[in-house]
Amino acid sequence: MSYPRFAEISRSFAPGWFAAVMGSGVLAMTTASLAVRWPLLALPALLLHWFNSLLFVLLALPWLSQWLRFRSQAMQMLAHPVQGNFYPTFSIALLVLAAQWLVFTDCVAVALVLWWLGALLHLLFSFAVLFLVFRGEQVGMEHVTPASFIPAVGLVVMPLAGGPLLARMDGLLREWALLLNILGLGAGSMMYLALLGLVFQRKYLHRPAQGVLAPTVWIHLAPLGVIPVSLLNLAEVLAMPAVRELALLVLLVFWGFAMWWLVMAVLLTVAAHAAGQLPFALSWWGFTFPLGALVAASLRVHQSFGWSAVFAIAVAVWLLLVALWATTLLRTLRAVASGAIFLPPR
Repeated sequence: MSYPRFAEISRSFAPGWFAAVMGSGVLAMTTASLAVRWPLLALPALLLHWFNSLLFVLLALPWLSQWLRFRSQAMQMLAHPVQGNFYPTFSIALLVLAAQWLVFTDCVAVALVLWWLGALLHLLFSFAVLFLVFRGEQVGMEHVTPASFIPAVGLVVMPLAGGPLLARMDGLLREWALLLNILGLGAGSMMYLALLGLVFQRKYLHRPAQGVLAPTVWIHLAPLGVIPVSLLNLAEVLAMPAVRELALLVLLVFWGFAMWWLVMAVLLTVAAHAAGQLPFALSWWGFTFPLGALVAASLRVHQSFGWSAVFAIAVAVWLLLVALWATTLLRTLRAVASGAIFLPPR
């Protein structure tokens, strides 16, 4: 079997590829946070930043080519009730990169461009994906998985870089950026709560998501980790002490649920692996960003309350993140080398 040509790769290019950028980015930033205590981690974190920036560029080429040359194929995947949820990983990757460039460089202009592009594009994707779902008649309970959280996750990710970037804007531009951050956090939080009920209904009353969708159970951790951190970012920008106190309470409540769900995700994943229902696929990158979001939330709890036990938990979860990221990267590189990962599913 010959290696697929670029045109063939573009035609069948899966929208979920950018979950690799999301996971690598959050690993870089959480590693940089830990480097404050352990300086030896500073260089690996910086190398991860540049690796991830290059990775995004490489993945963007077939993604853009698909939209330019094979638009009907792209629209077909966007309209799919499961695959469509992965398309916003592109815009979320832009938002993650904006946060990275703010952390690792002094190039605020680059971070601003990445953030505005990611925020506006994700707003568009959030409407497109859910509009097609709401208007479609082909959506059944079997299509409801934690992957449905992805559009909501992107909305609540906006204030991660958007909050700190508000200090670099002024006038009408700052006002519009603040409103966009508030819109994202509000819409994404409410969407997550609504979808949470649907996902639990499936888990209670229907067959669980298996096979390539098994890792999506970890996506629960993403909104649980991101929502309170984004709320804290906005509370600090608005200089509202009362809101910050409420945000800290939300942080504790969401962190508690996230820790409970982490154990559940591990149990379900181990069970799926034991049953031979965990084949390698791009969905394995779904392990990484949610875990990184939990590490970030845990470090924020430690920063706010000074609890050493929470810091120990954050380090343990970070080590799990490193292990899963490295395993997934290695498996992905092997699949890329063989070309098998670019073939359309049979």
